[in-house]
Amino acid sequence: MPANTGFLVKNDRFSLTEPDLYLLTGWLAPNTEVTAFLNGTKLPVMLEPLSEMPDERFGGCETKLTISFASVEIPERGHLKLYAEGAEGRHLSFSVPLAQLLEKKRSIHYFIDDFSVLREDGLVRIQGWAAAREKVTVDVYGHDGKKLLPSVERYKRYDTAELFSEYPIDPECGFHVELRPIPDGPVRVRMRTSEEEIVLIYPTDRLRVAAKQSGRLLGKARDAFLYNGIGAVWSKTYNKLFNPAMHMIEYGQWIKKHLPSERELRKQREQQPEYAPLVSILIPCYKTPEKYLREMTDSVLAQTYQNWELILSDGSGADSPISSLLDELAASDSRIRVLHNGRQLRIAENTNAALEAASGEWIAFADHDDLLVPSALYECIRAVNENRDAELLYTDEDKIGTGDKFMQPNLKPDYDPDFLTSVNYICHLLVVKKDLVDRVGELDPAFDGAQDHDFILRCTEHTKPEQIVHIPKILYHWRFFEGSTSANPEAKLYAFETGVRAVQSHYDRLGWPASAEKGEYPGLYRTSWHWDSKPLVSVLIPNKDHLADLKLCISSLLEKTSYENLEIIIIENNSEEQETFDGYEELKASDPRIRVITYKGGFNYSAINNFGTREAKGEYYLFLNNDTESISDVISEMLGYAMRPGTGAVGARLYYDDQSIQHAGCIMGWGGVAGHAFVNQKRGVTGYQHRIICQQDLSAVTAACMMVPAEVFRRIGGFTEELAVAFNDIDLCMKIRAEQLLIVYNPFAEMFHYESKSRGLENTPEKQSRFSKEIALFKERWPEILRDGDPYYNPNLSMITQDFSLRRL
Repeated sequence: MPANTGFLVKNDRFSLTEPDLYLLTGWLAPNTEVTAFLNGTKLPVMLEPLSEMPDERFGGCETKLTISFASVEIPERGHLKLYAEGAEGRHLSFSVPLAQLLEKKRSIHYFIDDFSVLREDGLVRIQGWAAAREKVTVDVYGHDGKKLLPSVERYKRYDTAELFSEYPIDPECGFHVELRPIPDGPVRVRMRTSEEEIVLIYPTDRLRVAAKQSGRLLGKARDAFLYNGIGAVWSKTYNKLFNPAMHMIEYGQWIKKHLPSERELRKQREQQPEYAPLVSILIPCYKTPEKYLREMTDSVLAQTYQNWELILSDGSGADSPISSLLDELAASDSRIRVLHNGRQLRIAENTNAALEAASGEWIAFADHDDLLVPSALYECIRAVNENRDAELLYTDEDKIGTGDKFMQPNLKPDYDPDFLTSVNYICHLLVVKKDLVDRVGELDPAFDGAQDHDFILRCTEHTKPEQIVHIPKILYHWRFFEGSTSANPEAKLYAFETGVRAVQSHYDRLGWPASAEKGEYPGLYRTSWHWDSKPLVSVLIPNKDHLADLKLCISSLLEKTSYENLEIIIIENNSEEQETFDGYEELKASDPRIRVITYKGGFNYSAINNFGTREAKGEYYLFLNNDTESISDVISEMLGYAMRPGTGAVGARLYYDDQSIQHAGCIMGWGGVAGHAFVNQKRGVTGYQHRIICQQDLSAVTAACMMVPAEVFRRIGGFTEELAVAFNDIDLCMKIRAEQLLIVYNPFAEMFHYESKSRGLENTPEKQSRFSKEIALFKERWPEILRDGDPYYNPNLSMITQDFSLRRL
C-alpha cells in the first residue's frame, strides 16, 4: 500500500438518522487539512478523530469526516472532491460522481460482497448485506418475475452493525443465496422496506457477466490511476493477469483488517465486562533476550481488560542475566510480580512456580518472548460472560517474524478431541479457570517439552466439551526466529517424543485400548486401536451392473484387510445385463461371506441402504460404493474408532483415479449445503494444518465409505428416504451429531473412489430439479448449522474455495 499522505477513505455513506449528512470514515495523515468541493464550490467539513493514536497499518489516525447537504442541493452531474493538504502539498484524496452520490442517498443501505456464476458447480452465488431503520426484506426473482427461492437465508453481520453507530440496525442484515441450476435469464435481487424498494439486476449469461466484471475492473483501474498513477494501474493489471499468487489472499494484508482498530480498543477500555475476574498471566522466563521480554510485557500492559496480574517466574539460575530487568519491570506497574527462584528450572517447574503464586480466578499461559494482541484478555473475559459455565478458553494465533511480520496463521476448529490427540492444535492462547486447574493438578515435569499438551489433555478429562470455548480471533503472536521451535520443529524433537507419551497417557487414564505413535511429521501423532472383541461387520454395497467395478471393490477390500468377521451384502437394484447376475453367482461361490439381496424399487440411495440394513446381521455397518478400490485395511482402521464409546460414524480418505483428493471429510456450508474438503489436492499434499493426514472429528463424512454402529443407525432411524440421492449421508451425520456423538475422519482408511460411475451425473432437467428439491429439504431440516457455521471449520476461512484458504477481506 502506498504511503498515506492525505485522507485514505475506508467507507462512505449517508446517515440513517439525518439523511442530509454525508459520512466518510478513513485514516487522516498527520498535520493534514481536508477541503471539500462540490463542482468547484467549497463546502464546510467537520473532522472527528475516532482514535488518538496513529494506525501504522494505514499511516494515520482513524477519523470521521462529515459534510452536511441540508442547505445544498446536489446536482445530477459533476463530482464531489476531497483535497488533502500537508507537508507534500495539495492533492486529490477522494472523488465521487454526483450521480453515484445521489444513489447513496437512500433509506436502504446495501453492499453486494459477491455475485458469482460458478458454471462448473452449476450455481449462482450472491452474498451481501442490506440495512435500514427497519428490517430489510430480501427476495430473489427470475427474469419472468417469479421468485427463485421461497426465502433468502439471513445471517448476522456484526461488522455492518458496528458501521452504523448512530442507529441500532438489525444485526441479521447479511444474506446468502445459492441458486441451482443457473437461471436462464438475469437475476433480480429485490430489497424492500415500508419506505423504499431497490432492485438490482445481475446477468447470468457469459457475455454479460464478463462485461459487468470488466466494468468493475475498469472502475478500479480508474481509481488506481486517479490516486496512484499509471504505474499502479500496470502493476495491478500485470498481477491480476499473470501472477497466480495474486488470486490468493496475502495474510499480511488480511491481518491488518482483522486486528482491532484504536477505536475498538478505546471502546473496550471504556466498557469493561460485567463479570470482571482477576486473570493471572503466567510467564516462565529463561535468559530471555531483553528486547523480547520488554515487548512481551508491553503487550500485557497494553491490554484493554484491566483486571490482571503478570507473574514473571525466573528459571535462569543463580546468576540470572535478567534479574535486574525483571525488577525494573516489576517496579513499573504494581500488577507485575517477579519470582526469583535462584536456581535453574525447566519449563514445567518454572510454570508451576508462577501457578503457585497466582491469585487469579482465571489462569492465562504464555511464553516469555511472545506477544498478546491488546484485546486478548478482553475477548476471553467477554467469552466467559457469554458462557458462564466455561472452564477452558483458547484462541487463534499466528507467528511474528523478523521485522514484526505476521505469518502462518493457525485458524483453529472448535473443540475437537480427536484432532487434539493428533496434534496440539490448541496451543496459544490458553486460559483456564483456576477451579479446573485445581482439579487437574499442576504441569507435569515428566512431560517437559509437551507439558502443555499433557496439561490440556488432562483438562479435557475433567470438564465437559461444552465448557471448552474457542474464540476464533487472532489474539496471540508466537515469536518466530532462527533456531526457535516455532521456526524449526526439529530443534525440539525431544518434545515430540514426549508428545507421544502425553497422548498415550491420556488413553491410559481413559482406559481405552489405544496406542499412540509418531505421525508423518514432527508434532503429529497417529492412533491405533486394539479391541479384544471382534464384532461382525456388515459391508453394504448397492449395485446396478458395472460388474468389473463391483469385483474390484470386493476383491481389493478382502485383499487389504486382516479382519475376518464380516459379511458382504450386495444390494442388487435394477441391473439389466445377464453378465451381472452370472457374476453374482461367481462372487457367492468364491466366498461364503458374500450374499446378494434384491431391492426392487427405483434408485433411492437411502431406501436401498435402509433395506440392506434390515437384512444385515452385523453390529457395525460399512456403507460402501461399488466404484471404490481399497488401498489400506479400511475395515480395521474404521472399526477401531467405531467401537469407541461416543463415536457415531467413521469416514475415510478417498482419491480420484488420478490420485488427487476426492474426500477428506465434509465442511458444512460449502456450496450452500456441504462440500468435500481439499478436493483435487494431489496425493502427498497434507493440507492446511496437515488436516488431510490427521485423525480428527468433523461434522460429516461421505457414505461412499462410512462405518456406523448398527445400534446408532437404528436409533436415529437410518437414512432419510426423502433424500433419494443427494445429501442423505450429510443428513445422516447431522442426526448422529444431534445424539451428541462424534463423526471421525480417519485418513489411514484409504480408497480410490471412481465417483458416479453407476448412477451418472446430474445432467438432466429432471435430475437437477430433484437435486434442487433435496437441497431445499436439507436446509429446512438443518438450518442452524448452515446459519451458525460448521464448528469444525474456522469462520475466518473461505466459504468459496475448498482448500482452507483465507476468507476474502
